[in-house]
Amino acid sequence: MMNTSPVAPPGRRAQLLAAGAATVTVGLWASAFVAIRSAGASYSPGALALGRLLAGALVLGAVCVVRGEGLPPRDAWRGIAISGVLWFGFYMVALNWGEQQVDAGTAALVVNIGPILIALLGARLLGDAMPPRLLAGMAVSFAGAVAVGLSMSGGGGSSVLGVVLCLLAAVAYAAGVVAQKPALGRASVLQVTTYGCLVGAVVCLPFAGQLVHDAAHAPLTATLDMVYLGVFPTALAFTTWAYALARTSASRMGATTYAVPALVVLMSWLFLDEVPGLLTLAGGVLCLAGVAVSRSRPRGGPASASAPEPGAAGPDAGPDAGPDAGHGTAPGPARTAATAPAGAPAPTSAPEPGKRTEQP
Repeated sequence: MMNTSPVAPPGRRAQLLAAGAATVTVGLWASAFVAIRSAGASYSPGALALGRLLAGALVLGAVCVVRGEGLPPRDAWRGIAISGVLWFGFYMVALNWGEQQVDAGTAALVVNIGPILIALLGARLLGDAMPPRLLAGMAVSFAGAVAVGLSMSGGGGSSVLGVVLCLLAAVAYAAGVVAQKPALGRASVLQVTTYGCLVGAVVCLPFAGQLVHDAAHAPLTATLDMVYLGVFPTALAFTTWAYALARTSASRMGATTYAVPALVVLMSWLFLDEVPGLLTLAGGVLCLAGVAVSRSRPRGGPASASAPEPGAAGPDAGPDAGPDAGHGTAPGPARTAATAPAGAPAPTSAPEPGKRTEQP
């Protein structure tokens, strides 16, 4: 008997999987703020970053061994190394340190320029599109993130050092994401995440002595929080992030992270008994509304449901737009329709859809 159940087209299925991966990432990154608040009381910024990365690298390395993943291709190492140094390494240390020097409002204002920088760098270096809906959504979400930060501020002061550290963290985050995007067209998601985490751990090795000292004096709950940060918000969330990034543009993925402040408000309410005020709730709603706007598409447009994501077929995207993206395989020979009637004139030469151009 013929199966008549509806089957989602491959393009739609890939979009749903990417959206699910992005949702997992945002949720776990939001939970990281709660864990960092607990572990940060017993671990210094560098020690916390190193312990988190070592735990993440251990889990990712074990998964790579079980799956038989080899070394990434040579042409993927540049993006892996840059993202590992800037995002996995420098960003984590600078953010941990900066948030100890400034109040929550200043941190929200400075750090949340990261997605805006991703959009600008993605447009300049990756050819990502910047449609009006994306820009409008990011503006709304940024306003919401600042409102959340200001409302949750404890009234503390802000040092010049703290502001600079948060700014450097935002720049490193943006540059790391943009560098990671081309690598995902040449190596698998697991390879890019695992070796990026290893590079970040190597960068943080100067804090090994401090990590040993802090671990000897920290309570068990703080150490467990650090391990949680490594296993879930690092190993799992960075992998699902890379999976989603390989299937959409860096600009849209950056805008998606504006949902994190709204989830932090909810988790602080549930787990820390921090009842949010009206300004906090309004800011969280703005964050989610901005993400919804930035991810939406105009109705009635000529594009079909399976059309590639804007920017996903740019010079550095390679095969990322397809459901088999991120495995480092070179595009196969062009497929031409062979169903034309005999004697029909040959079709004129046209550029192949999604054809990858060489990176300058």
